[in-house]
Amino acid sequence: MEFLFPFATAFFLCFATILVVNPIAIKIGLLDLPNDRKCHDGAIPLIGGIGIFFSVLMASSVFLEHSQTLNLYLISSALILFLGVLDDRYDLSVKIRLVSQVIVASILIFGAGFYLTSLGNILYFFEFKLGVVGIIVTVLAVIGSINAFNMVDGIDGLAGMLSLVTFTTLSFLFYRADSPWFLLPLLFNAAILAYLFFNLRWPFSSVNKIFMGDAGSMLIGLTVVWLLVLGTQASALPNNLDMVNIQVFSPVTALYLIAIPLMDMAAIMYRRVRKGFSPFKPDRDHLHHIFERAGYTRKQTLVRITALSALLAVVGLVGEVYYVPEWIMFVGFILLFLGYNWALAHVWKIITWLKRN
Repeated sequence: MEFLFPFATAFFLCFATILVVNPIAIKIGLLDLPNDRKCHDGAIPLIGGIGIFFSVLMASSVFLEHSQTLNLYLISSALILFLGVLDDRYDLSVKIRLVSQVIVASILIFGAGFYLTSLGNILYFFEFKLGVVGIIVTVLAVIGSINAFNMVDGIDGLAGMLSLVTFTTLSFLFYRADSPWFLLPLLFNAAILAYLFFNLRWPFSSVNKIFMGDAGSMLIGLTVVWLLVLGTQASALPNNLDMVNIQVFSPVTALYLIAIPLMDMAAIMYRRVRKGFSPFKPDRDHLHHIFERAGYTRKQTLVRITALSALLAVVGLVGEVYYVPEWIMFVGFILLFLGYNWALAHVWKIITWLKRN
């Protein structure tokens, strides 16, 4: 019950923010228009990310323990939100987005003093330490997480539901370790549920539909990678003055918590490069597109992908809670990704076989 008031506060703040911002978005043209890649009816306001950010910002200022790290996170999230809003409105170039994401990653590394110094005992014989190379790896991780959640936001509710899975497991792991950071993903869950009320138009179909926009998906991706780095690493630089950070979960567990967005992004970018295209070139070959072409409705696709994501997150949690050796979990994830990539490459053969049997 002690978490109910912060949760309810974030939910209603997001709900209210969306109601207030909606007419403003329509007036200034912050809208998603249908085209050859986007199949929806009419112009939809891109304000979900704005609602989520402002609700979490206001709720965290009241309920979260104030610290330098929290303040820097809020600054970086405000910057990524601003970038996302500009991208939603003006369709920024890939170069501008990547440079901005590197700047945001630098706040985590050089401001808060956290970066990936170790990948744990994923090689069985010894700990895979990164040293200062971890700075580059962390920058790539930030870019990867931001774009993974951005790319997976292709049908109603998908980015929101997958982030609910990730934030729920993160909140559990931080709470289990008695870390005050457990409340941040909890506040995000509340705000995302309020957003889904409008995006999925459930349980009332009369509400005005909204989208998360790049602002929302990139905000979620940034927040996820911040929590993953904070949860898997101790403070890496001496300028982290406000808290002593302990490892909450192993780095390999993080892979399972974001398995679907991560594998979908990696597989789709690999296929684009093989075809001679830019890895950032939009297409309709994501997992949710394949489900739809296989004959599933969007709701069926949403339920199945969310269930798969939840299953993989539970596998990661079980491995963490029961101290399964990290190298076994890592080998399992690599095999999972290889199987995922193979299945997507042969998806029509698989579908044909299933229909025949």
